[in-house]
Amino acid sequence: IEPFDPNAAGQLFEEAITIARAQGAKSWELRAAMSLARVRQSQDRATEALAALEPTFEWFKQGLETTDLRHAAALLDELS
Repeated sequence: IEPFDPNAAGQLFEEAITIARAQGAKSWELRAAMSLARVRQSQDRATEALAALEPTFEWFKQGLETTDLRHAAALLDELS
């Protein structure tokens, strides 16, 4: 088992965000953005974490009570 590489993980999540955007899959984009934000947060890169998550989260105007959006909102609060 190889050790966790946050930089490699970040790259993969950025690719996932790009793919989700190309497909118009906002829910998947949100999940990938949350994962990227958590990786950046673990690297003490809160500004980058916010930049990764905020634009996708702000796209949603409905369904704010869903689990994913509640988790995203909580993560944004942690990063602010």
